[in-house]
Amino acid sequence: MKYTKLPNTEIEVSKICLGTMTWGRQNTEKEGFDQMNYAKEEGINFFDTAELYPVPAHKDRYAHTEKIIGNWFKETGNRDKIVLGTKIAGNGDYTKFIRSNGFAKEAIIEAVEGSLSRLKTDYLDLYQLHWPERTTNYFGQRQFTPDIKDHWQDNFHQVLETLQDLINQGKIRQIGISNETPWGTMRFLEEHKVHNLPRTITIQNPYSLLNRQFEVGLSEISMRENIGLLAYSPLGFGALSGKYIGGKRPEGSRLSLFPNYNRYIGETASKATEAYFNLAKKNDLSLSQMALAFVNTRPFLTSNIIGATSLEQLKENMDSIDVVLTNEILEEIEAIHNKIPNPAP
Repeated sequence: MKYTKLPNTEIEVSKICLGTMTWGRQNTEKEGFDQMNYAKEEGINFFDTAELYPVPAHKDRYAHTEKIIGNWFKETGNRDKIVLGTKIAGNGDYTKFIRSNGFAKEAIIEAVEGSLSRLKTDYLDLYQLHWPERTTNYFGQRQFTPDIKDHWQDNFHQVLETLQDLINQGKIRQIGISNETPWGTMRFLEEHKVHNLPRTITIQNPYSLLNRQFEVGLSEISMRENIGLLAYSPLGFGALSGKYIGGKRPEGSRLSLFPNYNRYIGETASKATEAYFNLAKKNDLSLSQMALAFVNTRPFLTSNIIGATSLEQLKENMDSIDVVLTNEILEEIEAIHNKIPNPAP
């Protein structure tokens, strides 16, 4: 395994982070335990979760993933060996069963206390805002479209004050954002710089061969302001494993179970995936490992969040840390990207 540090801290994390959003829906607790045991044995010390998980969200399964991780900590005593990140859910029709007061002070406190209880810990290493509570472009939206029904008022200062209180209490060590835009990222930094409020150290956004929109505006912010990317969906919900090529829907796969999760398999995205598949095959690589190895090369990356529904997938994905892409492969990747840029935002 290779390691880096969370920006502006001395917290060392593996460059491969274990994603957990299938545990409690596609995976049983035992399978989650098996994945955590294997990941730890192989050097992964960074786990990412959220109160929303497992996905798709449902009130009957609310926070099951955090409960599984908490049970693992209780059984193994490994809490002090893991850098743990979780998230507060934002507003949305699919999160009304959680709460409807966004990132109000009482909402953040309730969410943190709930996560601490379920995870059976008294501190969170990294606490993240899962997505903005204001109307903006995320989850596959290419552009910002103002909404006259959006009554959100700028509350960055208040959110950071609440998080500062929780840091002072020892319940949170560091904070991060997720699914955020360049404007939102800079607003968080502005409040930090002007008012000496907590500094955002990471941003968890989608990044893969099919979605490199992070490079448009956020990559410069990431490198100039030292905010590390925690790349999620580096395989595009499994599309970059190649298993959906030709319209296939393997039994038990995410798309066979949840057809609405089709963000990465549109006509243009499928065309790009085939091109990347052929490039990987030509160089005796699996598409999964080439796709993950590409993400690992990015200068703005802090950690690459990989998820799997089987130990075999997890092993293959983790092995990508040792895959070295030649300059020739990287140039061919760029050639495909220039022909079919960001087909699945």
